[in-house]
Amino acid sequence: MIVGIDLGTTNSLVGVVDSGFPILLADAAGKRLLPSVVHWPPAERGAVLTGEPARRMLAVDPAHTIASVKRFMGRRPAELDPATSGQHPLATGPDGSLAIGLGSDFHSPEAISAEILKQLKRTAEAALETTVDRAVITVPAYFNDAQRQATKRAGELAGLTVERILAEPTAAALAYGLDKLSESSKVAVYDLGGGTFDISILELNKGVFQVIATSGDTRLGGDDLDHAIVSWMESRLAPARPAEAAPRLREAARDAKEALSAREEVEILLPFLDNRSNHRLTLTRTEFESLAAPLVKRTRAHCLRALADAGITDPAGELDAVVLVGGSTRIPLVRRFVAELFGKEPDISQHPDEAVALGATIQAGMLSGALRDLVLLDVTPLSLGIETFGGLMNVIIPRNTTIPAKAGELFTNAVANQPSMLIRVLQGERELARDNWDLGQFTLAFEPGPKGSARIGVQFEIDANGILRILARDTHTNTDRVLEISSAAVNVEDEAVERMISESVDHAFEDMNERIWTEAKLKSDELLPAVDAAFGLIGDQLDPAEKGAIETAAAEVRAALSADPHDAPRLKRANQTLDEATETLAAMLVEQAYARALAEKKTLPT
Repeated sequence: MIVGIDLGTTNSLVGVVDSGFPILLADAAGKRLLPSVVHWPPAERGAVLTGEPARRMLAVDPAHTIASVKRFMGRRPAELDPATSGQHPLATGPDGSLAIGLGSDFHSPEAISAEILKQLKRTAEAALETTVDRAVITVPAYFNDAQRQATKRAGELAGLTVERILAEPTAAALAYGLDKLSESSKVAVYDLGGGTFDISILELNKGVFQVIATSGDTRLGGDDLDHAIVSWMESRLAPARPAEAAPRLREAARDAKEALSAREEVEILLPFLDNRSNHRLTLTRTEFESLAAPLVKRTRAHCLRALADAGITDPAGELDAVVLVGGSTRIPLVRRFVAELFGKEPDISQHPDEAVALGATIQAGMLSGALRDLVLLDVTPLSLGIETFGGLMNVIIPRNTTIPAKAGELFTNAVANQPSMLIRVLQGERELARDNWDLGQFTLAFEPGPKGSARIGVQFEIDANGILRILARDTHTNTDRVLEISSAAVNVEDEAVERMISESVDHAFEDMNERIWTEAKLKSDELLPAVDAAFGLIGDQLDPAEKGAIETAAAEVRAALSADPHDAPRLKRANQTLDEATETLAAMLVEQAYARALAEKKTLPT
């Protein structure tokens, strides 16, 4: 038996396929939603609490209680903005990993998330009356490799074998498509949860689910809407608001946000906020929507990008449905925004809080054999490759490749007597290595020799969890080096994820010009020394006119190389002219080499 788990920023759920039907499991109180909150007191003060009991401790003991830990998964301290990291202190472990302070003790995000997973495991075991130790766990589509690995480690700490890491929009599409398996359709999944946003375009065709485009923001969600309301309250309470009131304000903000999905205004009561007086604030839906609008509009660029990547120019006509997922999609402003952007009313047939968990449960049933005749194909959100000579990005697995995937290329040494090759793994959409993310690197040694003598095969493999494995092999000796990208978080802000694709479009022409220039320069650096060497050997045997043409062409190459600014087309044309001018010279060198070889052969003893 394999359970499906939605490890959410705000709430988490667990489900299982029973008698061919996916069901979500409830705890002893009959609740399926488990608040993703952990209260971790000192050992002498009792056991760890999770869920609703922990949520109640947010106001009572905020120093030992944490919510939205998902935002810290797979992150490094340098990537986090202290202003948005909450009231908990952060520390760096010996391996550079993140630790979160709960009181005087520090715990990794994985260990904290593991407590949530342990509670879900207990809920499943109580409902099913059997041991549960295998699971499918969902993550946002735009989680990078380190964040996916952190989620997998959290599962392992909870005593679970994580059979699959599944993208949340893909899981939601699985849930949506249960009654549409025989149809051919395209679906957009708009997933705005507590801490993350994802948009995915999927094709559903006779049981095959294929993600054809995805985009998102791993730091945009309902929590940000709560922060906007808190800021609004603080502006009206100052200076009455004491620092220790922050958890109460966040709780009140969340309650107000949820109430405004059904009401036109809400009264926010804050009794004894400053230990002396009560405060009463009124927030209307119109005021809330003015606070939320800038955050909701941030999803627009991602949606347009996903549609463009999927080749959809008329979403109203080409999409069969737009599915809303995540608790924040209950907000009327969000629903109106989606309807306007996609030109059609969104599908709200699935429970927004439960669709992802239901899809994870379906995937778990597929893996266990409880459900059949379904195929799920996910994609890579960004291209993967290595740096090649000249500082260029050589793509091995292009963006939006269906995973699991495997691809490779053969490389050689760029200079004579090179003893090793540095394999630098990159992720991104820019033409130059320096503009992409460095995921990791290693060195493969080989026998020094002439330029072009080495044969190094580099293979990239992405498993179904989106986790990357790189193999480099010296084909002469069959020596292998393997790199598992297991903890290499990209040392940049998460905003760079969403900027990467737009920057690649914005800089497309200059990037391509720089690539053409670099490749042409490498060609020039080969041609000019070769021409000089050939002149030294047989230059006096050339026809003067032909030699003059070669010298003129070589001079133009040198002039193009020294031109400022770089003129890539000019250098490329100059290289081609020099290449054509030296055809006779090259043929004479080959003939002389052949004649010398024959002469040497005749002098050898028989």
